[in-house]
Formats: sequence, C-alpha cells, structure tokens
Amino acid sequence: MYMGKDAISKWDLRERPREKFLEKGGENLGVTELLAIVIGSGCREINAVELAREIWDAAGCNLHTLAKFRFEEFAKFKGIGQSKAISIMAVMELAKRAAVESVPPLPAIYSSESASKCVQPLLKDLSHEECWILFLNRSNKLIAKEKISSGGISSTVLDIKIIIKRAMLKLATGIILVHNHPSGNNRPGSQDKEQTRKLMEAAKTCEINLLDHIIIAGENYFSFADNGLL
Repeated sequence: MYMGKDAISKWDLRERPREKFLEKGGENLGVTELLAIVIGSGCREINAVELAREIWDAAGCNLHTLAKFRFEEFAKFKGIGQSKAISIMAVMELAKRAAVESVPPLPAIYSSESASKCVQPLLKDLSHEECWILFLNRSNKLIAKEKISSGGISSTVLDIKIIIKRAMLKLATGIILVHNHPSGNNRPGSQDKEQTRKLMEAAKTCEINLLDHIIIAGENYFSFADNGLL
C-alpha cells in the first residue's frame, strides 16, 4: 500500500472516501471517490483516489464507457491487478442490472392501521422496547423503515438528532414514530408524550412532519394522531 506523503491514510479523516461515505452518504461522493473505495488501495507511486481518477479520465468521464472496460483495459493501469479489475467490473455489472430491474411500488401510508402493519409483526412479541421510524415522501409513500434504538423492559432512548439527520438524508418529508410496550398496555405514559412533543418540535424546524406516534402492544396499538395528541 502506498504510504508516501500523499497516502490516503495521511488525509484528514473527513476527506477519506470511506469515512466520507459513512458520514455524508454515497450520494455526496464523486465518481472517483466511489471508484477509489472499490479499488481499496493504490501502489507505492499512486494512491487509490489518484488511480481512480486516471481510470475515470481514460473512460472519458463516462460511466457507460467505463462499464465496457474489460480486464485488458484495467491491466494498463499500474496498481490494478486481476482482483481489483474484477471488483470494478462486478460493481458495474450490478449497476447495469439495477438500471433494468423494475422498481417495486412504494406502499402508501394513509392511516394508523396501515402504519402499524408495517412494524407490528416485528414488535408485538418482543420482551424489550424498540423504537422504529417510518420515513415517508410527500405522497405519503413509505421510503424506508428503520430501527432507531433498542432498550430495556420499560423504556428505550430516543435520539432525536439521529432521527432528524436520517430523515433529511432520505429526503423524507414525513415521519412516524413507532415503539412497543412489552407490558401489553398500549396507553402512552408521560415520557411517551414528552418525547413525542420534543420530536415534533425538532422535526418542524427542518420542515419535516411528525405524522403519528404509534405504540404497539401485542395485537393492539395506540395512535397519537387518532386520539388528538399531535
């Protein structure tokens, strides 16, 4: 691995492609940075980002051209052996398949019942509390659902900053908080109400709507929206 003055290991952590990917998401990296992650490492004379830039320039800065590169083209670059060439070609093959694969329709969430059905099978039989977030777009279509935290028998930590950050990264305009009560009592406690209030206020400052807070208790659920608590 190249360890000269321009080695990636010497860079600021926030500028290294892998760390940048984790912090900001792949959509905020350039093609050469993404390609450098696939390459992994350069050689003594050149680091992975510089090597990726050479390959990208050779492809005319065009993904369609890069996708047509075979092993013979990659072998022209010092630092690209069979393993790295195959890794790049495999990624390009996956990209081609993703482009032609039909995208499944996003489920619509228009009621507390449809929202609860998204997570209830995962939460109804747990012996500990978990918090999940449903991320929705402007059409109330479900973009993603994600477990935010897992706690004890009677409580779990709700990190509002993480929720808002992930909602913004997903470009969600609406969120639904879902958590379970292992006790079987679906009524909200004072802590549930306070956390809901804080999350709603934080979301509003980022133009994100907290559409509901649903408490799952076995086969039953409680909706803050249905009960006028939002």
